[in-house]
Amino acid sequence: MSDKPLSDKGLRVPSGRLTRMARLGGLTAGVAGNMAAGGLASLGRGERPSMRGLLLTPRNITRVADELAKMRGAAMKMGQLLSMDTGDVLPPELAQIMARLRDDGHIMPPKQLKLVLEAAWGDGWLRRFKRFDVRPIAAASIGQVHRAQTRDGRDLAVKVQYPGVADSIDSDVANVGALIKLTGLLPKGFELAPYLEEARQQLHIETDYAAEARSLQRFGDLLAGDGRFVVPEFHGDLSGPDILTMDFIDSRPIEDAVAEDQSTRDRIAADLIDLMLAELFDFGLMQTDPNFANYRYKPDTGQIVLLDFGATRALSGRVADQYRRIMRAGLDGDRAGLVACAHEIGFLSPDVAARHADQITDMMEAVFDALTAQPRFDFADPALNRRMQAKGMALAEDGFVPPPLPVDALFLQRKFAGMFLLAARLQARVPVAKMLEHWISPSRSRPTP
Repeated sequence: MSDKPLSDKGLRVPSGRLTRMARLGGLTAGVAGNMAAGGLASLGRGERPSMRGLLLTPRNITRVADELAKMRGAAMKMGQLLSMDTGDVLPPELAQIMARLRDDGHIMPPKQLKLVLEAAWGDGWLRRFKRFDVRPIAAASIGQVHRAQTRDGRDLAVKVQYPGVADSIDSDVANVGALIKLTGLLPKGFELAPYLEEARQQLHIETDYAAEARSLQRFGDLLAGDGRFVVPEFHGDLSGPDILTMDFIDSRPIEDAVAEDQSTRDRIAADLIDLMLAELFDFGLMQTDPNFANYRYKPDTGQIVLLDFGATRALSGRVADQYRRIMRAGLDGDRAGLVACAHEIGFLSPDVAARHADQITDMMEAVFDALTAQPRFDFADPALNRRMQAKGMALAEDGFVPPPLPVDALFLQRKFAGMFLLAARLQARVPVAKMLEHWISPSRSRPTP
């Protein structure tokens, strides 16, 4: 969910499959038409048109991003997933289009919201509430959140799913995939299909509010004795297939903690990294969406509020063991061990050229060298990030196309990268190497199923 100010005017979510297919088909045709017209104009001026130049006009970028944002659901979520998960693979031009979708969200108009709530709760539902704010406090690709107070005094956050998004996932993903292929900007050899399929499956999971409710309750149980975190309580009597109701927790965006002193920022970042490692090595269950809006901060207590468990994923003991061993090899400076684990996890494959495998191993060693160079890793220092970007650019320019990652590794890398970005935003200094040593110790090993 986004903390970005919401548009004052609601925009009806297209809910029918045929309507959504027609709009995405029209979008694809419109972009293609704009590119064709631009190409003819370039030829008329005696210029040779380029695919990138034709696609990346302000008109086309605006048209693609705005239309996907209006569609919400899978169409918008696809753009978010691709911009976050494959931004290091896709060309910057395509990533630019998709990245525009991260915060662009419209809200349902009150009339459509009323129909959704009546379908879920029946006529007269409003009598159950002392107050129900029609204007949402947050909106994203799959739903929007409203604050409400029941007549029995419960202060609630009510998450309402946009109508039609769950039924249209398969067709939306296929159409957005066609739009991406139309651009011609994918690197040669890049396999888009696995990312599309994973996005499709993930979207089906995220629209299952009953599954999210179970994950919410599971994390509440797992963290019940941990005073560092707050997990909202689930309210089943006001929840259903399209409605997820939980406690409203008065809190601030996690990014606001950047105004706190250094020790507080360090503690917040360390707590979140520690939670991530606990999810991997202890819980066997991870909330894999590192969107900043899923973490909030209570300045009065110093606690971190955890939100949005739609992207929760079970992790096997085998996956935990693989990451335990690659971290052990990295901390020990064991290059051969790093290479072996990288092949086992899927970062490397027999198809990867030897020179590229060496460069990737160099990148992994550079990360562990940075983490162990000082007792506390300074996330505010951009040196490591710049080195990784430069090495990644060099790989891409040398023709490297990464092998499709196994699904678990894809989501873990997404979570790791998100925590790195959040700690950098907080300008935190964290003893990451010491924390890794703690979590990968043999005494914490979980049995491999």
